[in-house]
Amino acid sequence: MSKSSFLASHWNPRLIEAYNLSGPRYTSYPTAPHLSDQFTQPQLLAALERSNQRGAPLSLYFHLPFCDTVCYFCACNKIVTANKKHAQPYLNRLNREMAIWAETVDSSRPVEQLHWGGGTPTFISDTEKRQLMADTRKHFKLLDDDSGDYSVEVHPGRMNLQAIAVLREIGFNRLSMGVQDFNPRVQQAVNRFNSLSQVSKLMAAARLEQFHSISVDIIYGLPLQTVDSIKATIQQVIDLGPDRLSLFNYAHMPNLFKTQRQIPSETLPSAEEKLAMLQQSIELLVAGGYRYIGMDHFAKPHDSLVKAQLEGSLQRNFQGYSTHGKSTHGKSTHDKSLNEKPPNTNPSHGDWDLLAFGVSAISAIDGVLVQNHKKIEDYNQVIDQGHLATQRGLILSPEDRLRGTIIMQLICHFKLDIESIEAQFQICFAAHFAEELLALKPMIADRLVSLNPREIVVSDSGRLLIRAVCMVFDAYLNRPAEAPVSHNSSENIRFSQIM
Repeated sequence: MSKSSFLASHWNPRLIEAYNLSGPRYTSYPTAPHLSDQFTQPQLLAALERSNQRGAPLSLYFHLPFCDTVCYFCACNKIVTANKKHAQPYLNRLNREMAIWAETVDSSRPVEQLHWGGGTPTFISDTEKRQLMADTRKHFKLLDDDSGDYSVEVHPGRMNLQAIAVLREIGFNRLSMGVQDFNPRVQQAVNRFNSLSQVSKLMAAARLEQFHSISVDIIYGLPLQTVDSIKATIQQVIDLGPDRLSLFNYAHMPNLFKTQRQIPSETLPSAEEKLAMLQQSIELLVAGGYRYIGMDHFAKPHDSLVKAQLEGSLQRNFQGYSTHGKSTHGKSTHDKSLNEKPPNTNPSHGDWDLLAFGVSAISAIDGVLVQNHKKIEDYNQVIDQGHLATQRGLILSPEDRLRGTIIMQLICHFKLDIESIEAQFQICFAAHFAEELLALKPMIADRLVSLNPREIVVSDSGRLLIRAVCMVFDAYLNRPAEAPVSHNSSENIRFSQIM
């Protein structure tokens, strides 16, 4: 994509207003609200057996929910405490949970991707970090040649320089920093503090330790932010030169997330100001040498995300965009027909399987999605009883797999090879998606997408609204969820706006 792709000629306020809907971020399809309490343990065990037969590499995710202090904008499942003694019992349970999984998962399968998320994963001590990684190595086959995608999220205002070397020592090679904003007034308004100096020193330490990639998160739409203030933050981040950058839209939903009630709505920028912030930020990032990956992600041309997108191998999962969706150690099978037996693959999540540990964590295993208990008390009790902590789940139907494949192709590569979909799923695309193609007509007229018998292509203008394009193929949006996250079953309440 050329540097001019997201400059003023592709920014259309009328179209943005028309298509700025509330919708999923599509880290899975179907999305988490549609998981059901009726899911059973035998269904999970059957998926694990199929997964072992396929023998593809694994992805591991660990949810470490603890934070020293609360960030008012946060919508994560977290436990706010300054008492570090809470960590060890939780780590002990993570070890037990891994042991339970390891009883049914083939231990010879290599772990190509590993991620610690939170909360603030660096809440735990250096000794506990080493312990958790050592426990993981006991149960799973971690790679020792630094070729895996092993990443960790850090709060730069709550981390010392020495911890960088420890993280690298135990195997991490990617670092994600939640900066959000450098402006002191904004930091005060959201109760999250990290100075430019702190971030600069941590990035220098990470480079010295030869981390493969450093990523920075920025949020626009926070209280007291202005077009000028976020411009300063974006420019400071560009000067720091991270390999990747995520520019997230703050979704203010205090009815769902209690901590957001600490943010007075009158301190938030208007919708017009937010769009001005976004447009300006994109122009600054593109001019600063970053390529637009998708949705709200940017990367420098040398980064593996850019290379994966150019090669057509970019994937998307619960941790966002990924380069390790396709197996390099094994083969996968593909769907032959919507009327045949479900294949041993989950196109929504690439060829490997994702095993997730900890409270509220979501796994994706051979066409099955399962989520752990969301409340820490429930999670602790089930693990202490020697059982897996899974509470809800969903078996992907053939239609789910078809639509998930389409959505992931669009969101990762901004185009869909119709002939390939027809061959893979043995359908006539025009007949199967007659209603969806009709729904695309306004987007075609607005030049957000183009359509011919062979492919759907998202234009540069349409890339900003890719979630709206994907929503056309989402069969669940007008269907009530099995387990809604609130008493209001409206999808508009459950999901944030696109921009």
